[in-house]
Amino acid sequence: MALVTMGEMLADARRERRAVGAFNVGNYETALALVKAAEAEKLPIIIQVYDRLFQSEKAADIAGTLLRLAHRCNQPVALHLDHGASLEHVAIALHAGYTSVMFDGSRLSYDENVAKTRLASDLAHAAGCTSEGEIGHVAQGDESTLTSVEEAVSFAKATQVDALAVSIGTAHGYYKAEPKLDLERCREIGEALPDLPLVLHGGSGTPLEAVREAIHYGMAKINIATEYMDTYLKSSRAELEKLNGKFTPVDKFFDPVVEACAAHATKLLRFFAGK
Repeated sequence: MALVTMGEMLADARRERRAVGAFNVGNYETALALVKAAEAEKLPIIIQVYDRLFQSEKAADIAGTLLRLAHRCNQPVALHLDHGASLEHVAIALHAGYTSVMFDGSRLSYDENVAKTRLASDLAHAAGCTSEGEIGHVAQGDESTLTSVEEAVSFAKATQVDALAVSIGTAHGYYKAEPKLDLERCREIGEALPDLPLVLHGGSGTPLEAVREAIHYGMAKINIATEYMDTYLKSSRAELEKLNGKFTPVDKFFDPVVEACAAHATKLLRFFAGK
């Protein structure tokens, strides 16, 4: 199926009350593992690159690898800019071949968030790509601002985004205590925007039972970054310990790390799809 836009896969997922896994990557191995997982489960996947990599040449450099992997994958793959901090980064992503972009204006005033997210949507649509925006704020070391139904509806209409990230109590990174998701708020937003795919940020470590219910109410994209990266790091550490100071070629070293990451992603893809 090769490279597609995010909108093509999320609209179907929303209608069918399932979700697509969106995983952040930083190198070839983390991306390769996702392609393996998608092919093993025969499911679409979103490969994301965080905005920090767009602050240097990393995101553009890795784009060639991601495009190659997407084109040879036998399942639909979307390439997505995650938490874009500026319209410049949105433009860089689109020029590099990413098929979807997120401008994250959740820390801005409502009016500024609307204005800049609408510009990002216009840039994406002009390039034949799709866009994501965020209303409310999903925390990362600070306090969350939960999304109101009224703002979600007005924001979606004003920005013309193809997917909307909303805040219902999740947070980025690992939790210090189990989060309490406002699933009633999720239900109300989903009912008010019945045709728009919703996005759950802060999926790492969120109780899967709550994620399942959120998917039922309209969450069609589930973001996973911290726990996926952690799987990569822990697997790499385990392989280093096995070597005990001995040498092995780098390509051989990473083979079992890729398999560990693929196994982790496979489990989550299957769950999000309701298998």
